[in-house]
Amino acid sequence: MKAATAGWGSGFLGVMIFSGSLPATRVAVGGFSPMFLTSARAVIAALLGLVLLWMLRQKRPARGDIGSLTVVALGVVVGFPLLTALALQHITSAHSIVFIGLLPLCTAIFGVLRGGERPKLAFWLFSIAGSLLVAGFALAESGSASLTGDLLMIAAILLCGLGYAEGATLSRRLGGWQVISWALVLALPVMAILALVTIPVNWSGVGTPAWISLAYVSVFSMLIGFVFWYRGLALGGIAGVGQLQLLQPFFGLALAGLLLGEPVAWTMIAVTGLVVLCVAGAKRFA
Repeated sequence: MKAATAGWGSGFLGVMIFSGSLPATRVAVGGFSPMFLTSARAVIAALLGLVLLWMLRQKRPARGDIGSLTVVALGVVVGFPLLTALALQHITSAHSIVFIGLLPLCTAIFGVLRGGERPKLAFWLFSIAGSLLVAGFALAESGSASLTGDLLMIAAILLCGLGYAEGATLSRRLGGWQVISWALVLALPVMAILALVTIPVNWSGVGTPAWISLAYVSVFSMLIGFVFWYRGLALGGIAGVGQLQLLQPFFGLALAGLLLGEPVAWTMIAVTGLVVLCVAGAKRFA
């Protein structure tokens, strides 16, 4: 019971950190190309992870874990960051919330397929209800649409859900921060080459907000957030703790209101309350 509670607490901290990812990515692509942003954030996070692994003298993963680490790297190090950065060139961050609202359900499905979990029927009802609430709210709030952007976001969500579930399963053996660190190190050679190839020719057009956003998605979204998130999924269950992602869009909108001065409507507060009930129900029947 204590482990499950700790898992939900750790997962909640991870969601809080991830909440700033899409707004920060949206700002960063105003100064960097999506490919450079994706590769640069991975390189920075990988170097930090490499230092941690060396300082704490972590053993190398077993040969049998390389396949799972590759899936994690493709899902959360390369796939999701790149595809969302590309998508945000075609759609607004508000519209992207439509798809982020589907991520918990996708994570739960991969948790069943890859993690061997078997949630109760009531869990799936709460999960679907929460996903529909978030997607419906975001769709009502967003007036822009792009087929290209939508398809990119769908692909991003599928890869991210797979990466979350695979990483959480592996975290039970290796530990949460070790999994993301090794996945980053595994992807480092390729991402370093991509960063060099796509490096901006002229840095004068890159403003301070873009640099700050790059720093955030590199240190927090790409590394620190996963330390808490994978630990939470491993301790509390992939399907159950994954439902905390339903709150991520609302934290992101709240950050947009506080930092960017965007209005926060009463409907957001009301829907957030309903989503909290869905999360609580999912936790009860996970």
